[in-house]
Amino acid sequence: MKSNRWQLPDLGLGIGLRTRHFTHILSEQPELGFFEILTENFLDTGGRPSFFLDRIAEHYPIVMHGVSMSVGSSDPVDRDYVAKVKALAERTGALWVSDHVCWTGVLGRNTHDLLPLPYTEESLRHTVAKVREIQDLLERPLVLENPSTYLEFVPSAMPEWEFVARLAEEADCGLLFDVNNVYVSAFNHGFDPVAYIDAIPAERVCQYHLAGHMHKGTHILDTHNDHVVDPVWELYGHTIRQVGLRATLLEWDADIPEFEVVHREVLKAGRWREREAAHAA
Repeated sequence: MKSNRWQLPDLGLGIGLRTRHFTHILSEQPELGFFEILTENFLDTGGRPSFFLDRIAEHYPIVMHGVSMSVGSSDPVDRDYVAKVKALAERTGALWVSDHVCWTGVLGRNTHDLLPLPYTEESLRHTVAKVREIQDLLERPLVLENPSTYLEFVPSAMPEWEFVARLAEEADCGLLFDVNNVYVSAFNHGFDPVAYIDAIPAERVCQYHLAGHMHKGTHILDTHNDHVVDPVWELYGHTIRQVGLRATLLEWDADIPEFEVVHREVLKAGRWREREAAHAA
């Protein structure tokens, strides 16, 4: 199986760390390879969240996933924000720091939404420069997730997968490959999800995401509030065959059920991993 450019470890199976599961995790110490934290939930927070994060980080590897790096925005890099991210990563021993291929605001105002980029040469040059600057400040590679999108810009001159692949190569950054997002965007825009997967540089991929969504008939919303659907599991298997085994996270961020429900869902990814690894042996 192929590895990633930085030899970052395959941590196996993980779940997003959510408040309602704090006590269960510490008391039961479930069998998992890692937890992913939403960066912004812990940047300026003390008290109970920090207490539980520090205790959980003593038992499990931590990775960080943010929503405010805004690598595609016309605003300059927010150095104060990046400094806080770096400090949190050092405190928790986070193995990598991730965010999204998107922009989240302008003129210092955060929309708290992951907004799509125009896929143009100018946009690519701009985003590459920002990612390189952020990585210099973090003193580590930034890992970026492919977004789920609902509209496209008329001026776009290349497909999303070409933009994402070139960004990773030219900025020398990592990729967090969200299989559900590929499925969602492929349905919304009418492209072939397998073509997207096959175009991604395997050595750049450090982690996978899986999640549920809401199918509205004419479009799909990336809601993270349900079980993973069968076509996404199939795409996950194809991704493993093309890219290799990577740390795999199950996202469940709305209508969050009891821990056991989320745990059972991520264990399905373990069975797909075992199956594909056996076929590759």
